[in-house]
Amino acid sequence: MTHNSLKHQFLIAMPQLDDPNFDRTVTYVVEHNPEGAMGLTLNRPAGLSLHDILADMEIEVEVPPSSRHQVVAGGPIQQEAGFVLHRDVERHWQSTLMLADGLCMTTSRDILEAIAVGEGPESTLVCLGYAGWSEGQLEQELADNVWLSTPSAPELVFEIPFEQRWHAAAARMGVDMSLITTQVGHG
Repeated sequence: MTHNSLKHQFLIAMPQLDDPNFDRTVTYVVEHNPEGAMGLTLNRPAGLSLHDILADMEIEVEVPPSSRHQVVAGGPIQQEAGFVLHRDVERHWQSTLMLADGLCMTTSRDILEAIAVGEGPESTLVCLGYAGWSEGQLEQELADNVWLSTPSAPELVFEIPFEQRWHAAAARMGVDMSLITTQVGHG
């Protein structure tokens, strides 16, 4: 059986998705293979600033992070783990994975230390936690029509305000989420 990977795609939660962790979310699929999938939710503000995280990690801040460094709840699994999404830059970090379209994910402390002294990437999205699916789970959810999928776009990760990302991701496919009903009925 052929496996159609959704790696580097956005998953857009359909209105009928009945899980408060993913209501109206856009999730970037970092990995998807026959064993399961891992993703990062992009539009759930975490209620913390990067400055808060740096202080908690006892990283001395010389240059306060700008508003271009945002923090989201990346998913319900291991919310103490941090994943930093950023654009490809000349500098290399200890633990960076090249994703797609110039997007990278770094999990090592050195990127945060660089940001704290004004030497890190211009824009970042720090994701606390991640979303995970076991073998066949994401495929079943797609068959149940709880997700739309579309190719990723770095501008949606960094430039579109959180509250607009869900509609903006669907609009990339020509879908107006405000026209989709959550009710199914028989006349």
